[in-house]
Amino acid sequence: MKSFKFTIQGNKYDVNIVNVEENTAEIEVNGTIYKVEVDKKITASKTPKLVRTVAVPSTETTPSQLKTSAPTAPKGAGYIKSPLPGVILDVYVKEGDQVKIGQKLILLEAMKMENNINADKEGIVKSVKVKKGDSVLEGDVLIEIGA
Repeated sequence: MKSFKFTIQGNKYDVNIVNVEENTAEIEVNGTIYKVEVDKKITASKTPKLVRTVAVPSTETTPSQLKTSAPTAPKGAGYIKSPLPGVILDVYVKEGDQVKIGQKLILLEAMKMENNINADKEGIVKSVKVKKGDSVLEGDVLIEIGA
């Protein structure tokens, strides 16, 4: 039941809508019940039903594959991949640099937070695939490290 307060030519009216069926409304004005016919059919407004879409799996083609190689993995070429989508804020190494496990390589901004991307293996930087200001997606190769 909806309630309204009207002032018409200085007179105050308390109006309650009691019932609505098709184009007839039953209303109460200052305690007196009236049946009012409306020109068009009144439909009750419905609250929209929110439906969530089915969760989409990760874009990885092989979800069990690691994003970076483990520190105990055999030495050789390795790739440092982006753990999540974001923007490169800074690159701390260049081609030919010697890197050690745990050394900070890249600063990545993702979801308004800064994330350090560290080396997970020792070696020489063979190539840097990104530069400051680049946008990257999850799984994109950032740096290639070789023996």
